[in-house]
Amino acid sequence: MLGSLGSVVGLRRALGALALFSGCINLLLLVPAVYMLQVYDRVLSSRNEGTLLALTVLLVALLGVEAALDRVRSRVLSRLSNEFDTTYDARVFAAAHRRAAEGRLDAPSQALADLGRLREFISGKGLVTLLDAPWAPLFLTVIFLLHPILGLFALGSMLCLVGLALYNQRIAGPLMQQAGQLAAGAQTEAVTHLRNVEVISALGMLGVLRDRWLRRQGTLLEVSGQLADRSASIGSLSRYARLTLQSSILGVGAYLVLQGDMSPGGIIAASILLGRTLAPVDQVIAQWRGIVTARESWERIAVLLAAYPISSPGVSLPRPQGHVRVETLVMAAPGNREPILQGVDFEVLPGTLVGIVGPSASGKSTLGRALLGIWRPLSGQVRLDGAAIHTWDREKIGPWIGYLPQDVELFAGTIAENIARFGEIDSPRIIDAARRAGVHEMVLRFPQGYDTQIGERGVVLSGGQRQRIGLARALYGDPALIVLDEPNSSLDEAGDAALLSALQAMRGEGRTVFIISHRMNVLAVVDKVLILASGTVKVFGPRAEIMNAVRAARAPGSADSGNENATVRAVSS
Repeated sequence: MLGSLGSVVGLRRALGALALFSGCINLLLLVPAVYMLQVYDRVLSSRNEGTLLALTVLLVALLGVEAALDRVRSRVLSRLSNEFDTTYDARVFAAAHRRAAEGRLDAPSQALADLGRLREFISGKGLVTLLDAPWAPLFLTVIFLLHPILGLFALGSMLCLVGLALYNQRIAGPLMQQAGQLAAGAQTEAVTHLRNVEVISALGMLGVLRDRWLRRQGTLLEVSGQLADRSASIGSLSRYARLTLQSSILGVGAYLVLQGDMSPGGIIAASILLGRTLAPVDQVIAQWRGIVTARESWERIAVLLAAYPISSPGVSLPRPQGHVRVETLVMAAPGNREPILQGVDFEVLPGTLVGIVGPSASGKSTLGRALLGIWRPLSGQVRLDGAAIHTWDREKIGPWIGYLPQDVELFAGTIAENIARFGEIDSPRIIDAARRAGVHEMVLRFPQGYDTQIGERGVVLSGGQRQRIGLARALYGDPALIVLDEPNSSLDEAGDAALLSALQAMRGEGRTVFIISHRMNVLAVVDKVLILASGTVKVFGPRAEIMNAVRAARAPGSADSGNENATVRAVSS
C-alpha cells in the first residue's frame, strides 16, 4: 500500500518525511525501557537521588520531543490527505464521468467513494500503522541484546501474532469482498429507486421493491455480521495472546535473573520492549479491514485512471464548420459487442438540417450518440470537419456542440445557469439562446425569471418546460453541430411552433442539425431525411423526394397506411 502511494510523485516526499518522523518517534519510544533499566539497576542499587532526578528530567524531555514529533506527524498526515485530494479529485471525477458517459453505470459513485476511503485511510490510523510496523524489528533487536533467550521468546511472540494476522486475512478476506459487492449493489438499487420515485408511487411498486431491497440488505447484514464476528474473535484472541505473552516474558526474565544471567532491571525493560514489538502487529490486525479496503480502493482507482488517462493538450482545432462524414460506422452499446448500427455511411454538408426517422429500436439514438462522439465505434468513423469526433478534447469541442437528449437532464441551479451550461453567466448570450429556443417569454413569467431555482433534475418544471430549456442549452453559444433527440416529445402546440422556428433559424445560421423524431411535422423543415431500419440506412436523400414516397405509402387505401414499419419498408424499396 505504501509502495502504491509512494509511486505518486507529488506524495513521495511527504511519505519520506513521514517515514523519518516515524523512525525518530520509535527510537524515542525506547526511552521508557532504558529509563526503567537504569532505575532498577543503578538508582535502586546506588540509592543516588541525583541520578534519579537527572534520568527523570531526561525522560520527560525526550518524551516531550516524541509527543511533539507525533503531533507534527499527525499534521503532516492531514496535509498529505489534502494533497492527495488535490492530486486526484479532478482526475478521478473526470475519469468516472468518462466511464459513465460510455454507459458503464454499474457503480456510478464507486470511484468517488473509493477516493473518500483512501482519504480517511491516509488521515486516520491506517497509514500510521503501516509506518510504525517496519520498526518492530528495532525493539526485537534490543530485546536480543538484553538476552538471547528473551529475544527468541519475543520473536516467537511476534510470529504468533503475525500468524493470527494471516489467518484473519484468510477467513475474513472473502467475506470483506462479498460485503463490499453487496453494499455497492444495495446502494445502487436504492439510488435507482429514489430517482424513479414517481413511477414507483404511481404504480404501487413501493412494497415489492422495498421487500426486494430488504432481502438484499438482509444478505448484506448477514455477511457483515459474520465478518464482524470473525474479526472480533480474531481481535480478542490477538489481544489475549499479546497480554499473555507480554506478561509471560516477566516470568522468563525472572528465571534468568534467578540463574544470574541478567539484572532485575532487564525484566521490566524486556516487558516494555516486547509491548512495543507486538503493538504494531496488534495494530495491523485491528486496522486490517481498513488497510485491505484502502488497498482495494487504490487498485480500482489505479485501473480507472489507467483506462481513462489525462488527455494531452494537443493542437487546438478551430471552430468546426459542421461538415459531417460517417464512414462505414459499426456501433454497439458500451461493454457490448453486439452491433446496433452496421455499415452506416453518409455525408452532410454544413448548414444542413437532417431528419432521422425509423421504427423503434432501429438505432436512431445510438446514431445520435455516435455523431456527438459520446460512444466510441466498434469500427468506422464519424468525422467532423475531417477529424474523428471521439478524438476531440471534450472540453474544447463542447462549446461547438449542441445536444438535447431524449431524456432531458437539468441540474440543481438557476435557469440561467442551466442554459449557460454552468459556465460564466453571460446574460446577452443566455437571453439570445432562450429567444432562439422560444422560451424567453416563458422564463420571464417565473417569479425570479432567469434566476429561478429549478431544483434537482428541474423538478419544479413541467416536462415541456424542461425540454424547451434543454433546447435553449443546446443552442447556447455558437454550436456548429446540433443533435436533437425527440425534441418535441413533450411540447404543446406553442412549443412545436417555437421549435420549428428555431430549426429554420439554425439553417439560416449555417448550423448542421440532426433531428431524431417520430413526429412527421418536424420533418417539414429539414433538408434531408435519413431512414434507419434494423441498424442500417435504408434511405438517405432530399426531403421532398422521400416525403412524397412516404405520403404515397400512407395514402388512404394503401396496404401500408398507418403502419410506420411498413411505411419504412415501402419507402426503402
